[in-house]
Amino acid sequence: MDYRRAPEHPFPAALDDAYAVLSWAHEHAAELGVDPNRIAVGGHSAGAGISAAVALRARDRQGPPIRFQLLNEPGLDDRQETWSQRNFTDTPWHDRDRTSLMWGHYLGSGQATPDAAPARATDLSGLPPAYIAAAEFDPLRDENIDYAVRLMGAGVPVELHQWPGTFHGSQAITSADVSQRQSAALVGALRRALAA
Repeated sequence: MDYRRAPEHPFPAALDDAYAVLSWAHEHAAELGVDPNRIAVGGHSAGAGISAAVALRARDRQGPPIRFQLLNEPGLDDRQETWSQRNFTDTPWHDRDRTSLMWGHYLGSGQATPDAAPARATDLSGLPPAYIAAAEFDPLRDENIDYAVRLMGAGVPVELHQWPGTFHGSQAITSADVSQRQSAALVGALRRALAA
């Protein structure tokens, strides 16, 4: 799915676009040939954070049912207070400074809310089951793990993977054995979640 992106279109543009797609897919499920009760949301990095926010919005608005959240290295928390945020300051592709820049562009002049940064949500109950993948050397790692633990504490079924030796986006190195295992795990989780 393509959505409006920051900095040209700060929050809530991307979330509004993603939620509109969810609503449209649910309303047009019959013509799409899909079961309206077997729709998942998911993404990687910022897209995964937006997917988590879509799940929160759908729950809060009693919107379309979401069967599953597939959250691969999601950006969830603008506060950058975790150990991994403080210590992974020069990791490949994605580091603390890049994370700060991303949140600055995404939030624009607005304030961070749970709609923008799902880790700020105080109530995670009633959300769909989730698969959350974290990379070992990723500033986002600890917020991914924290979010998974908080979901579990709220009674949400979660499958959590922290991939040793990886960094944010390293899955793009498709020849690496660990990248192939990561991709297979994502596909397997989605297949299991959407099985009849």
